Amino acid sequence: MNIELRAEQKRDLLRRGFSRRHFGRIASMIGAGAAALPFYNEPALAQLSAVRGNIPPDAVRINANENPLGPAPEAAAAIHAIVQRGGRYLYEETFGFQETMAELEGLKPGYVQPYAGSSAPLHQAVLAFTSPDKPFVTADPGYEAGERAARFIGAKVISVPLTKTYAHDVKAMAAASPSAGLIYICNPNNPTGTLTPKADIEWLVANKPAGSVVMIDEAYIHIAGAPMCSDLVAQDKDVIILRTFSKIYGMAGLRAGAALARPDLLKKIAPYSSGALPVTGMAGATASLKSKTLVPERRKIIANVREDVFSFLDQHGFKYVPSVSNKFMVDVGRPGGQIVEAMRNEKIYIGRVWPSWPTYVRVSIGTQEEMNKFKSAFLKVMA
Repeated sequence: MNIELRAEQKRDLLRRGFSRRHFGRIASMIGAGAAALPFYNEPALAQLSAVRGNIPPDAVRINANENPLGPAPEAAAAIHAIVQRGGRYLYEETFGFQETMAELEGLKPGYVQPYAGSSAPLHQAVLAFTSPDKPFVTADPGYEAGERAARFIGAKVISVPLTKTYAHDVKAMAAASPSAGLIYICNPNNPTGTLTPKADIEWLVANKPAGSVVMIDEAYIHIAGAPMCSDLVAQDKDVIILRTFSKIYGMAGLRAGAALARPDLLKKIAPYSSGALPVTGMAGATASLKSKTLVPERRKIIANVREDVFSFLDQHGFKYVPSVSNKFMVDVGRPGGQIVEAMRNEKIYIGRVWPSWPTYVRVSIGTQEEMNKFKSAFLKVMA
């Protein structure tokens, strides 16, 4: 799709330090959509851990932080019921989702912007708030999609190592640049699955450089059962929170999510948004939010399987990062890509390797049966 930047967009980009030579890439990022850009989202990044071509039907897929339980029964029923009405845009489904989430988060509806997943608002925020003069500040290792988007459009990127407890080093991030545009916190972190205390995030919001925005990606927060930061949005702080239904809600392929922020911040990313949202995703997400049992039940299921795997790793003397999420990092003591390939030969598809941690590989939590197969294959390839 060919996109022509509007005059006001060009003026804003020039004001933030972009040159006209950046316009083409920025326009392509706006117009291409999630599927067309190699850095754009978790499914695209997951391809770094997969072979080209078909994955065997009997393979174990624990490479993309998905939820093998799929949509909740309530969500599946809502999706099924709305499919025959899919010939219409049905904007009322989006409004219903917006109002339901706002009520649950203690926010006004205008503070909630629905999206098809959380990748789009992440990258639209990169477009809106970063530039060659306004860096994107992120953790290392951390979720790379925002960093890749920033590099793609020519914005500066500053990577800050995690602390010894695998939390975001908020003081170092606040000091990374006096002109930071967007400071990105994924909590729990991807890939480590570890938490940054809410008090640290509150400190960062209070002590960040003037004019910068803190983006808190809470994709995995329900799995951890940790305090959320929507109250910072309610307090009108310079904060954007990302939520997705791809993880605990099991809707990775159905695409639903939201950005929570002050209306003026949402408005700044709105010029880079386009298109109606899938009614199946909106209906399924609304039904998921209304369920009283879905989150606690799934949190327990994931935790039980995760702790079983950790007991196995402890038993065999493997070093790993103590995650509270649906994935973990394990030290394989050699270039991680070798183990990824060896596991693939056993029909076990695990995650990728981060350059700063070259001997660690990321493993997603699947079903108990899938993780039992992982354990057997892991012992074999590590022998």
